[in-house]
Amino acid sequence: MFKPLAGKSLRATQLAAARGNLWEGAVRSGKTIGSIMVWLRYIRTGPPGALLMVGKTERTLKRNIIDVIEQMVGKKRCVYRAGAGEVVIFGRTIYVAGANDEKAVDKIKGLTLAGAYCDELTTYPETFFQMLETRLSVAGAQWFATTNPEGPNHWLKKQYLDRARLHLRRDGTLVETQDPDALDLARFSFTLDDNPSLPADYVASLRRSHQGLFFRRYILGEWCLAEGVIYDAFDEAKHVVDLVPDIARWMCVGLDYGTVNPFSALLIGIGTDDRLYVASEYRHDSRIARRQLTDAQYSVGVRRWLASYEHRGTKGVQPSWIFVDPSAASFMTQLWADGMPGVAKANNDVKDGIRSVSTAFGEDVLSIHRSCTGLLQELPSYVWDEKASAKGIDQPLKVDDHSADALRYGLHSSAHEWRHLLPVTSLEVAA
Repeated sequence: MFKPLAGKSLRATQLAAARGNLWEGAVRSGKTIGSIMVWLRYIRTGPPGALLMVGKTERTLKRNIIDVIEQMVGKKRCVYRAGAGEVVIFGRTIYVAGANDEKAVDKIKGLTLAGAYCDELTTYPETFFQMLETRLSVAGAQWFATTNPEGPNHWLKKQYLDRARLHLRRDGTLVETQDPDALDLARFSFTLDDNPSLPADYVASLRRSHQGLFFRRYILGEWCLAEGVIYDAFDEAKHVVDLVPDIARWMCVGLDYGTVNPFSALLIGIGTDDRLYVASEYRHDSRIARRQLTDAQYSVGVRRWLASYEHRGTKGVQPSWIFVDPSAASFMTQLWADGMPGVAKANNDVKDGIRSVSTAFGEDVLSIHRSCTGLLQELPSYVWDEKASAKGIDQPLKVDDHSADALRYGLHSSAHEWRHLLPVTSLEVAA
């Protein structure tokens, strides 16, 4: 199942002797397997003392790392104790923790550690990692980590990677600085091309499914600013249709709530041709109508819109889910009170949601009906906020983005229901 390490992956394992050792770069580039091999070696040969494994959440740590270790060494040598916050590898008990918010710091206060492994390091709060470093106080303690690139102003890039003593670069050259202020840190940078074992069609699909910012970061391994148009793969000539084909299932409505700002809802279905279709849009802009609506009036409007939508001679649709802007608690209560089925909070993870939509455009499995004028007007001007990027934060510019947000809510919240349409499971490749 696992091929022997070669090339840059093998070289990185040989160089990982610093206090801190970080594998960063493209998805599926071989960095995770290489880092795991070094971590398994450290579990066996490192100094005695407590060990810790960290992920964005404990769930993602198990999926990305612990499950892989179990496949590599067998279930008897890797025993995950769900609920206990521990995993036993080679007979050695290791603490596990998630670090998705500032409160995670409390999980490691007071620990004395001989080693740590960190998955998805850029997703941690800086305060957590600073605390983790102080906990690694056993003589000879080391930490090992993996991550995909973020912006060049991210705390990990500025405070750590730019100060690394040793750097195995993306082009394969090895640079070791003599700067006395350099950190005892070995940095290993990977691109997709560093994994020669991947099938050519798989690599081609990965390249298609990652566009713009995500192509530069997750394929080329660059630490680059989020700038320009977000959905640069969107092409009106390719992705806008005048007819919606037979729909196998009306999957969901993605809904962005607004009172002073526009209210937008998008009806999304899966066609019998195994493509996603944004078939219709309900939108109310109080600035244009010069009339604000109440929750009850919006509820009536949405229900009438769905009841009156006619497709292939059939009038009225009932999607499986109504994914609502999670900040609109009062409107969800109104929909529940009115007996609307399938109402749920949308997944509002902005960057992952943008990746879901980008993947759908990049793999050309998403089409939009021409009647969705609000969405079609917003997509070409839906851009990254350059001022936020300069501060190390990736977020869209909050201007004319209401239908774009509704699209993100709908597609990302239902990703598990349409990912099978993709040539490659692109929503799971960012390990």
